[in-house]
Amino acid sequence: MNEQPVTTVKTRFKSHPTTAIIWLHGLGADGHDFEPIVDELRLPETLGVRFVFPHAPRRPVTINQGCIMRAWYDILACDFSRGVDESGIRASQQQVQKLIAHEIAQGIAPSRIVVAGFSQGGVIALEAGARFPEKLGGIIALSTYLALPDGFPVARESMPILMAHGTLDTVVPFALAAYSRSVLENKGYAVEWLSYPMQHSVCAEEIAAIRDWLLRHLA
Repeated sequence: MNEQPVTTVKTRFKSHPTTAIIWLHGLGADGHDFEPIVDELRLPETLGVRFVFPHAPRRPVTINQGCIMRAWYDILACDFSRGVDESGIRASQQQVQKLIAHEIAQGIAPSRIVVAGFSQGGVIALEAGARFPEKLGGIIALSTYLALPDGFPVARESMPILMAHGTLDTVVPFALAAYSRSVLENKGYAVEWLSYPMQHSVCAEEIAAIRDWLLRHLA
């Protein structure tokens, strides 16, 4: 990755942050895409949350005729039938782990850091969160999948993972997400699984469930 992911930051606290949520966007979007989630989650100010919204680097994307756009890694085929861009995934994983380390250096305990991601961003959230040397507060993986299931690490400690997916998703098939969930569970992760009758998107009911999950694991 030859471009550092720029970040935007939004806060929801009265004095100083004690919690950090790093939220990763999907293919072709940018960090601004999920900024509205800050108000939609309605987290209490007393939770002291700093939201970090990185922008993925710009790169050619094979399934989009090589057009240059923000992407955490290249996707070679719409049906995921071709090889995986492991080098791109690893580069983005390492960059997000640097963001996690930065939050720790700013005084946030690892157990108070959540990595969240949608679609492509969810792939990186899972890889970066599970492979970080210290146990984090959790991972939120929305409308996503395990791009490298065979090499995914076995759980070292109990770290909560929230996965949510649309049953009508035609971008990341529901069956692929369900398979990814089973891989995670077989590797020892505590996965909370939610599904909704929607396509490749986020719905209001899902946002409410994310809020509840965050409050249960962070409050």
